[in-house]
Amino acid sequence: MSIIITITESAQAHFAKLLEQQPENTNIRVFVVNPGTPNAECGVSYCPPEAVEASDTKIEFQPFSAFVDELSLPFLEDAEIDYVTDKMGSQLTLKAPNAKMRKVSDDASLMERLEYAIQTQVNPQLAGHGGHVSLVEITEDGIALVQFGGGCNGCSMVDVTLKEGIEKELVQQFEGELTAVRDATEHDRGEHSYY
Repeated sequence: MSIIITITESAQAHFAKLLEQQPENTNIRVFVVNPGTPNAECGVSYCPPEAVEASDTKIEFQPFSAFVDELSLPFLEDAEIDYVTDKMGSQLTLKAPNAKMRKVSDDASLMERLEYAIQTQVNPQLAGHGGHVSLVEITEDGIALVQFGGGCNGCSMVDVTLKEGIEKELVQQFEGELTAVRDATEHDRGEHSYY
């Protein structure tokens, strides 16, 4: 399986410059810390020849190669490394849409595909507000029960966010499979429900 990490020309030039100051044959390593979890982080480090593992995947670029360890590999699909210069100066940006969750195949279960959509589409939008959503279950009648956490907890806008944003987006995406998205906490007939 070929994992393609895009390293833009400006980022390649930036790495090439940095590598000039390193011992000969030093390349870069692209990796994911805590892959497959909500706090996954994508990173880049120097990779001297002695640090290359037999199981690494080598991706060759013009001035250098990027090595990726076996564990990080599936989570770096569609990743992009760019070097952006703006008024604030220059910085390296790393986008790895699949770092928190590996890409799922189209024939995966609805639960898996929905979980992937939540992690890659919904949660990045909520992260700006310090919140996140996790999928609890999908009922027999196609209702996805989700749990709000972080900054969403107790926020008065949860219902609006759920109805206007999340539910609309997901029901449309999983048309025919999903009928609604509900907040699991109010769906619970447990101790905190209001009869």
